[in-house]
Amino acid sequence: MVASEQAEAIRELARQVGLMAEELRNANRIRLHRLFGEQLDRAIEEPLFADVLGVPDGVSADKRRQLAFANKQYALILLNYRIGGIDRSELLGHLKYLSKSPVFAEYWQRTSEGRSVLPKESLEARIGRAIDAVMEERLDDLDEWWVIGPASET
Repeated sequence: MVASEQAEAIRELARQVGLMAEELRNANRIRLHRLFGEQLDRAIEEPLFADVLGVPDGVSADKRRQLAFANKQYALILLNYRIGGIDRSELLGHLKYLSKSPVFAEYWQRTSEGRSVLPKESLEARIGRAIDAVMEERLDDLDEWWVIGPASET
């Protein structure tokens, strides 16, 4: 085998090892997400565990369940993006659709403080800023719900 063939074989082996490492990271992300979901399920079922979620006092058990479910849905969409199941434009489309839910809008508002401490260039902070923009558009749409079309020219 000549040196150039050996170098190419080594590059191919390194590429395959890199792909396997990425698959392992994705498998670990999925497992971690599953554990996270199980913990949220326990918090939904048991009010004592729900206190750990930081839901403010005065929120009903049903509202707490809704907010926890909104969190799970958001996390699932992010996981799908992180493991390459969807691209950025699909991610934003899913999140834009989710933002139409009043429960998700409340969840998003209630969790803003937690997002404010994320490193600015982290994936979640960048996506958070994109959702903030979507939520602003949503509010603009709600404010202008009564606009039917251009004024008539009489």
